[in-house]
Amino acid sequence: MSGIKYILQQITALSEVPDPSVLKRLIDELRVSEKEPALANEKIQVLIDILRQHPEYGDGLASFVLKLIIEYRQIALYTDTGIMSDEGFFSSLRRLVGHRFLPLLPQDDSVVELVGYLFNKKQDEQWLANIDKDKWDTLVELFKVKEEHLDLVATTKNSILNAIVILSYRISGIGLHPDLMEAYPQILNYSASFVAQNQEAVLFVNQYRQAHELDSLTDITPEQAVNPAPLLVMLEQCEGIVATVRKRIYKTGISIRLTNMMLRLDQSLQRMRVLTELVAADALKRDRAIIELIQTLVITANRRYSIGYLIDNNTKLLSRKVTDNASRVGEHYISTDKSGYQKMFRKASIGGFIIAFMATIKIVTYQLAIAPMVRAFVNSMIYGLGFVFIHIVHGTVATKQPAMTAAAIASTISDSSGKKSHQLTKLSELVVDILRTQFIAIMGNIMMAIPVALIISFAWLHYTGTPMINADKAGHLLHELDPFRSLALPHAAIAGVYLFLSGLIAGYYDNLAVYNNIGARIRRHWLLQYLLPKSWLQRLGGFIETNLGAIMGNFIFGVFLGSTATIGFLFGLPIDIRHIAFASANLAHGLFNLSATQMNWEVILLSILGVALIGMVNLIVSFSLALFVALRSKEVKFFEWSRLTKQIFSHMITHPTDFFWPRDKPMKYARIDSQGHMIFDDSAAQNSGKPLPSNYVVRRLSDVKIFPKSMQADTQGKQATTDIYYDNQPKSNNTDSNLNNNEERATHTTTAQILSKKVIDLDDGLIDSELNSVPYSDDIQYDKTTKTLGAISDGRQNSDHESSNGKAAGDTKMPLPKPKKPPNLPH
Repeated sequence: MSGIKYILQQITALSEVPDPSVLKRLIDELRVSEKEPALANEKIQVLIDILRQHPEYGDGLASFVLKLIIEYRQIALYTDTGIMSDEGFFSSLRRLVGHRFLPLLPQDDSVVELVGYLFNKKQDEQWLANIDKDKWDTLVELFKVKEEHLDLVATTKNSILNAIVILSYRISGIGLHPDLMEAYPQILNYSASFVAQNQEAVLFVNQYRQAHELDSLTDITPEQAVNPAPLLVMLEQCEGIVATVRKRIYKTGISIRLTNMMLRLDQSLQRMRVLTELVAADALKRDRAIIELIQTLVITANRRYSIGYLIDNNTKLLSRKVTDNASRVGEHYISTDKSGYQKMFRKASIGGFIIAFMATIKIVTYQLAIAPMVRAFVNSMIYGLGFVFIHIVHGTVATKQPAMTAAAIASTISDSSGKKSHQLTKLSELVVDILRTQFIAIMGNIMMAIPVALIISFAWLHYTGTPMINADKAGHLLHELDPFRSLALPHAAIAGVYLFLSGLIAGYYDNLAVYNNIGARIRRHWLLQYLLPKSWLQRLGGFIETNLGAIMGNFIFGVFLGSTATIGFLFGLPIDIRHIAFASANLAHGLFNLSATQMNWEVILLSILGVALIGMVNLIVSFSLALFVALRSKEVKFFEWSRLTKQIFSHMITHPTDFFWPRDKPMKYARIDSQGHMIFDDSAAQNSGKPLPSNYVVRRLSDVKIFPKSMQADTQGKQATTDIYYDNQPKSNNTDSNLNNNEERATHTTTAQILSKKVIDLDDGLIDSELNSVPYSDDIQYDKTTKTLGAISDGRQNSDHESSNGKAAGDTKMPLPKPKKPPNLPH
């Protein structure tokens, strides 16, 4: 305790000339290992006790930190830190790899560099996360700033308010981006949400600056706090539009760029909400916002040069893209009731019947003397075209995990599906349903492939008089199934990876077909219009758009299976594939054609055991990867995997039959039906005929009007707080009364009513006569005294305004003091 107290005394004494090394000593004193959460909370409690005993230390520490941060660039901290960059992956990767050989120059005036110096240990991120929330809340409450240091608070609040405006413009730009409008054309009908949030942000910032007198670098407490409710309502509407776009992705498709854009939009909206709460009157929300910013800043500072973090972020982005767009094809691998269970068995039986012939053709082609690359091509065509044919005739191949499975898992743990414990319980039940569906699919493949393969071998021997394969080849087929004396299980794991990848490929091409309107473009192709009747062309376009993902996923999966052994042969690698359906067909051919001297119970039992284990490895690997992608896209933490595993094993012990036979009462999930089909709700269609709630501020672009600055003064000599006016401005007893912000909009509404006859419509274009009434050279001028760009009104209005308030007119603010050069951080 004495060490922490001594450091706090130093910090209080040096609050006027802050030294980062002193603050670093305090952090080093509080730091513990990430494996000692109890000790971390004990040390924070010691700090809390000292600050309670000596309130002057709380002011000294707060003033020290504020004065130190003011010496650095703050706005980038609020607008960029923790928000995904729009820089491409490969350009970012080149920059970080180059940093390994020739280090990048540190940005000495960046707060991130300061935090990187203070929190320079990798375990700092987990150490801070181990601290209890109540201790964080108590600690932040003890940072009280005295009145003589309110200029520091005012300077910091000015930076936060500037960051709110910057983020607001960025949100407007992303929300009205052409890619987003193409994904959701109805945005223009409500587009006011993105435009009006900017207007509300500017209004809130200006009113807050006026009420707290931040321009004079003081931070007074106004009699009535500025209400952020209108701004928060508009942010909520923007978040609702983003959620609606995500629900429509199955119709419109999505690109990596759009995924990145929507993620940045989500993060920017959340950051803007945090910054608004940071300056609002609610003390609890303000303290939580401070804690969130601190943790985000530490994470960013520790990972800013990490290649692993870059790869982690981008793979997370790809995971989100895969799970956001569910496969729309007929390959649905989740059934929750008996009818879906039986349907899956019938489809798997069709697949097993065809696979028996595919395995036979592959065995026969091995008797051909062809080059390795030709053999790879032949095998790839057998597998690929065979799988495509299985899909066309509505069959299925066991253990395939399409992107649909990942999407269904992700929907179970979506933000709107309840608390985390409830989500994990639902997820464990969904895993049980998936495993049961895969079990019956495997049984359908095996129970059809084995007898059909036996019939083929028997018919071959009966009609030709010679066995289809000799005894040595039959022994080799059975040896490849031996789980102990061959590489059958590692090869089955390779096939499991291919099964998972085929699901991603199917999702990619499904998304490609929708996003690029493949079906409509095929129907408009001039050559196809000339060659095919119109009805055929319509069916062809619809078929390809609906089944492109399944066709390409199955075909490329077949190419993977057919070429792996040849690639291993060419490079001298012991790699191959084993899939349970083909293994079962090979088991039948091998046992039928094996010589009597080689036949024994050991060979039979090991071969049957090998087929079963191959199926288990196929299923475990492919399903684990699909589950990993789904959980990763929703940022489920690693420690929750153990909870999920325990729930699944507990279910296996208490209700083992659920893994093999449907429940009496099927489970119901939020967004999948009994056949595994995703259920999408298009909120635009549902809400099209419903009146909007009274507390919802929805405005249209055609309602937004703008007027020159020369027309912004009202009859009372006050300057309008904003230059945007809405034609359908709500009355004080309607929307604004529900939001309790009558006084906040008084100046805005009064100005709008006075100038309602002289406005310029944004939709109708700018009127030259109105714009030319104020010369451009007088509208924006460079002030040599303050060295700022400001709006200059006419001389009479300016002098009147200055005489009444003592401040510059219009939006021109008192220039903030330029930050001094920050101290050099020790290396």
